[in-house]
Order: sequence, then C-alpha cells, then structure tokens
Amino acid sequence: MDSVAYRRVVITGTGVISPLGNDPQGLVTRLRSLESGIAPLTQVPHGVLPFDSAAEASEFTGDISEYGPMDKKLQRTIRKGSKVMCREIEMGVAAAQLAMHDSAINDGEVDRARFGVVYGSDYIMSLPQEFAAGIAKCLDQDGNFEFEKWGELGKPEVNPLWLLKYLPNMPASHIAIYNDLRGPNNSITVREASAGAAIAEAYSTISRGHADVLTVGATGSRIHPLRSLHAAMQETLAGEQDDPTMMSRPFAEGRDGSVLGEGAGAMVCESLEHAQGRGATILGEVVGYGSSAVGPLGGKAFLRTAIANVLRAALGEEDPKAIGHIHAHGLGTVECDAQEAAAIADVFGDAAKQPPVTTAKGHFGNLGAGGGMVETIASLISLGGELFPIRNADPLASDCPINACLNDSTPAGDQFINVNVTPQGQASAIRIKRYA
Repeated sequence: MDSVAYRRVVITGTGVISPLGNDPQGLVTRLRSLESGIAPLTQVPHGVLPFDSAAEASEFTGDISEYGPMDKKLQRTIRKGSKVMCREIEMGVAAAQLAMHDSAINDGEVDRARFGVVYGSDYIMSLPQEFAAGIAKCLDQDGNFEFEKWGELGKPEVNPLWLLKYLPNMPASHIAIYNDLRGPNNSITVREASAGAAIAEAYSTISRGHADVLTVGATGSRIHPLRSLHAAMQETLAGEQDDPTMMSRPFAEGRDGSVLGEGAGAMVCESLEHAQGRGATILGEVVGYGSSAVGPLGGKAFLRTAIANVLRAALGEEDPKAIGHIHAHGLGTVECDAQEAAAIADVFGDAAKQPPVTTAKGHFGNLGAGGGMVETIASLISLGGELFPIRNADPLASDCPINACLNDSTPAGDQFINVNVTPQGQASAIRIKRYA
C-alpha cells in the first residue's frame, strides 16, 4: 500500500474457556476471590506421571450450547465439524464464537472480505487411540510391533481425516469457514508467547488498513496423555500436594515448578472508526506490543533479556508511572520467576517504583498458548476496578523482589502490560488501556 494513516485498534468483545469457567466476568470474580482451578485430573490416568492434579477447563464439555447463542444452521455446522476437531481446537472455536457474540457484530455491519482471523496455538499432539487399531494389526504373537506390516495392515485402520483434528492452523480455519470471514487469516505457534504475538499481528494488520475487524485468540492444552508426558520429561513441574490448589506458587518462597492447564481466549479487535460506525461497546484499546527471541546462547539470563526486551517495546514512550499493573508470566519455577522479576526491575526499577504485579497462573497454572489470552482478558476486564491478587505468593521469595499484588483492594489502573515467555526464550508482551 501507499502512505497509510495508521488507525487505532480497539477491543469490542471477549470470550474465554478456562479452568475458572467460561464467562469473562465470572473469571475475574473468581480470580479476585482467590479460587483455584487446580484439581485431580480426569483426562489423564492417575499414578503414571509425577503428578495427579492439573487445571482442566472442566466446565467445557464440547456441547454446542457452550459455544454461545447462534442460529440453528451454524449450530448444526459446528456440531458436524466437531468430528474433525480435537479438544484444543474445540476450545479455540468456542472462545471465538463467544467473543463474536459478545461484540454484537452482525452481517450487515461488516465487509466479510475485511473481517479475518488471527489465532495462536500450541503444537497439537494426536491422541494415542487414533493409531491403536492400526498398531494392533501389526503386532506379532509376542506383542512386538512389525514395521513392515504398517503400510498394508496398520495404515488403513487410521481415519483418513485424523490429521485435520490436530493441525495448529485449524482453529483459524474453522472460525473463518463457519463465519464466512474472508479477510486476513493467520496462525501463530510460539507456545506461551502465541497470544501476545497474535494480538500484535492483529494490531499491525488493522492499524495499517489491511482489515477492519479481526477475531483474535489463542488456545492450548497441556493436559493430554502424550503432551503431559512430554512436559514431565522436559520441564520443571510442581510436585503433587495433598491440597492441589497449593501447587502453583508464582514468585513465592518454596515454589518448585509449574502446573499444567488448558484453556482458550478470544477477542474481537476493530479499527476505532469501524467500531464507532456500528455503535459498538469499546472495552479497551491496544496501544503497544513487543516480541523478542533470546535463546540460551544469549547467556544464562536469556529469559531476563527476552522479557526486558518486550516490556520496553510494549511500554514504548509511555510514562512507566502510567502503567496500572503488569500481568506477569509468573510460571512458578525458581529460574523463570527470578529472571522475570529481574527483568521487571530492569525496566521499571525496584519494587517501590514498579506498578503492581500480578499473575493468574497461581490460580490455574500454565495454559500453554491459551494462557496469555485468558490472562489478557482478565486484566482488561479489571481495568478501572480492583486487581486480582497472586494466589499462593505469600511469603514472596527473596529472589523475586517485585511489587506483588497480594490483596484484593489494589487498583488495576487504566492500562496494563501482559507478558509471556517460552522456555526457549521467545517472549511477547502487549499493552492495553481503557478506551477514552
């Protein structure tokens, strides 16, 4: 395009699927009440992993009623499409449908060619049972797998559409197809940094004039027979406790790891002019973002560097004192929390100078790619009111000297920065403020 006057980007609808329910307002109420979504697992067998508790989105069953109000034709279409959607994709589609309903956008108010989707996702793993029948056909009398039989006997037992259930671009594809969204369509897969990167991409796309409206979201699940096993082998996870609600302890003394979770969130983002033109209720405005990748070759403090980079980028030229709160990654591991605390100090100064710092992970652990979006929505709804405290963060660890929010009477302020980072050092941050 030629010279373009960059447009303001606002948020007009939200939807969540989370371990603390599927209603954004209800989510924030439960966060303020210090409720926990961590409980004994139902989707993964007990006694086979180092833990038996996690944060399942237990109120989401996949029933079409959980996708929000919609006409019968769309209900039938989504119900039929669910046959080629795994749980992560179902959660992502449901969050998007809820957000679009919340935005009150309708066919007569938008050019479908300028209405698109940007969605974040984890890498999605197939369920073992997809291949169980085929593997059974290839076992010898002693139970050993005979590879040479797979092509002839095993492969025909696999549903030819199985891959569609697990491709990480399918949330964006389904959402666009079901709602006839013909505008820009993009899928972002950078684990925990996906949500912030998706919002940043949506902001850039709308602000430069390539779209008027985008449904922006992210979905993820770390609760899965194979995914949970991968996490147990590769990451530092919290030990099982008699009271599972005490397992996730961001920035706290005695913290010992992260807790696995699942969830999805979505927002409808529009240009300010478009939102005003249809009389939409404006919930907030996206005003800054940052993305940075700093791997282990960047030194032992690579996470600190990556987080500081995105905090500075999202802050931009804004006065640090104007930030109402920081929604931290708050993973709950010794190393990540300490480096994040140091990064916050690098950008905002010591605890006395920092905005209040909170994180929802003490309530429901690490939701993977969906976590950043659920967290962003929780912070957005809190603006202008009280901030939810960090659960299980008292006493605060000596290596995490942050201005931690530990009570329910701390003002959330008028704008916030949400930050997330992957174990590999890919970080994203987004800054959102109340619309004025």
